[in-house]
Amino acid sequence: MTTKIMTATPISVAAAKAISDRYDEPAWLRQARLAAWETFEAIPWPTYKEETWRRTRLTGFKLENYALPEAEPKVYASREALPEHLREELAKIDSAGALILQDGRAIYHELDDDLARKGVVFTDLRTALSEQEELVKVHLAAQVPADENKFAALHYALWLNGAFLFIPRNIAIEKPFQVLILQGERVANFHHTLLVGEENSEAVIVEDFMGSKEGMSDSVAEVFAQQAARLHYLRLQNLDETAWNFATQRISTARDALYRHLQASWGSKLSKVWIDLELEEPGGHGELLGLYFTQDRQHIDHHTNQNHRVPHCTSDLLFKGALDDHSRSVYQGLIRVWPGAQKTDAYQKNDNLILSDHARADSIPGLEIEADDVRCTHGATSAKVPEEYIFYLMARGINRRTAMRMIVQGFFEEVLNRVPVPGVRAKLEAEIAHRVGIE
Repeated sequence: MTTKIMTATPISVAAAKAISDRYDEPAWLRQARLAAWETFEAIPWPTYKEETWRRTRLTGFKLENYALPEAEPKVYASREALPEHLREELAKIDSAGALILQDGRAIYHELDDDLARKGVVFTDLRTALSEQEELVKVHLAAQVPADENKFAALHYALWLNGAFLFIPRNIAIEKPFQVLILQGERVANFHHTLLVGEENSEAVIVEDFMGSKEGMSDSVAEVFAQQAARLHYLRLQNLDETAWNFATQRISTARDALYRHLQASWGSKLSKVWIDLELEEPGGHGELLGLYFTQDRQHIDHHTNQNHRVPHCTSDLLFKGALDDHSRSVYQGLIRVWPGAQKTDAYQKNDNLILSDHARADSIPGLEIEADDVRCTHGATSAKVPEEYIFYLMARGINRRTAMRMIVQGFFEEVLNRVPVPGVRAKLEAEIAHRVGIE
């Protein structure tokens, strides 16, 4: 019999201990949890005096409003047994494997038998810890340490589960892996993603965060692209617009590795997302793509770093957002070229389309260059839709809403064209159409 974590138990060191007891975790993980809680308590809550938080405030956020999930959700043995809405969601992507987590518990899992025979590991993190402990131990918190920020520390103290994908050397997989992360009402979810691609491997993983009415999500993603690996990580955040969302993501690329990242932010009341790309060996290339479309009083904050630590690496960042009503976005990005990182080629661009007189977009791109033979450029734009554009389309028999949808769709097209999974692109296009009032 397992020990359940009751909703009456506040988020505390007692909850961290209860998680460890519940799953009979190894000593090294229990110690890491308790150390992370000490780190969490030692780091002060962020204030507007810090540059990374100056434009994003936690007004109204109270940690005591949330609890770890109590209920044990139903587990499904086959896709046919899943509720219809989950079957429909999985059917949108032709995948090599699928995983569904509900409030930190894996409720459905599938993986192509041939891939399993080749050594591919795709499962929930709790199962991976049980079956591949050494592999998990080597990579867990190796990219994002507990002291990275206050929310990372809280995450490491209280994580319940996550997704684990390991691709052995010389294995290339064309179809994507799909993960659905579902959250219940007033639940705090601490989802952890580990993606490891060995030498000359190739894979795509899509994670879709959904639900969490009046809840909180505090996730960490760690990606390891080893030599000549080609990894794509598509992260779709469509949480309920009453949820608070905090995410820390870090990617490291080895020699000649290629990495592509998509962050699509539609949901949440407030999001604070850190994305760090670490180019650590020559020949690495990284692409960071972002889409966001805010409404009502949503607040979405993305903070990115493109760290060029060695020579002969390239990076390309393109974030695009549309803002309506009284919503607000913040983009703060830095290209840093370390001493000796010659022949760096880095680009950073953030474009914003303002759809309301009350919406606001803050964009702060930046460069920090300590090498002299580089090419680094950055820029940002914010503009409203020119009325003549709408008039031009309406003069050709197109109604105003459809004209606006076409303009917004065209604005996002530069990013959409670089999405490697057709099913994901279709989901993004449908969300854009929904947000401009066309189902």
